[in-house]
Amino acid sequence: MSLPVIVTRAQPGAAETAARLKSAGHKPILSPALTLEPLGAELDLAGVTDLVFTSANGVRYLPSVSEAVSRVWCVGEATADAARKAGWAGVREGNGNAVELAAHIIAAPEGRTGVFLHIANEAAAGDLVARLTAAGVNARFAALYRTVPIAAVSDAAASALTRETRVVILAHSAKGAAAFRNAARGLDFRRSIVVAISEAASGPLVGCGARAVVNAAYPSETALMEALDAAILAL
Repeated sequence: MSLPVIVTRAQPGAAETAARLKSAGHKPILSPALTLEPLGAELDLAGVTDLVFTSANGVRYLPSVSEAVSRVWCVGEATADAARKAGWAGVREGNGNAVELAAHIIAAPEGRTGVFLHIANEAAAGDLVARLTAAGVNARFAALYRTVPIAAVSDAAASALTRETRVVILAHSAKGAAAFRNAARGLDFRRSIVVAISEAASGPLVGCGARAVVNAAYPSETALMEALDAAILAL
């Protein structure tokens, strides 16, 4: 069974997810809940041996690859894939959880000798770096972009929520889910099924009136697609 699937992920990731959905026989509907804006900040990588990315967008907003960086620590498969495609070497891939990534860095020998820079959006506020520095890791934070909530969902998403017998809403982040729910205010969620990359990501959509909320077994794009397939089979 194929269903219309509303992709709330920000671009350019939304297009990547849509392509994956289409190849699997689903009907993607683009409705990014957040837009990304560069901050125009200058980035000094002098002395940095290790980069930390908790989103593929952090990789995209970094101007260029530096051979002086020995290792790149990525929160999960999508971020690690983006780092490899960008040309970064020494990519270390986590399982999709930022807290566990911090623990992995702290436990690694490099955590005692490296100089770490976490690159993310301004809302990250250095939370991961706070964990690292508390454990004695030499780490700092740099924001290269911001996320801005949309004012309204796309016309196609609004139509699907209103007219389709069943529609899936894909949630990639808590902030995106919250932005989508706010942008879809006044629309009926009773025909929808929420499929989220994590419990945290689905949180803002719990209680929205959806028929069901399904969370991926672990926070990755692959597990999200598996959760989508399981949700559809359960119908």
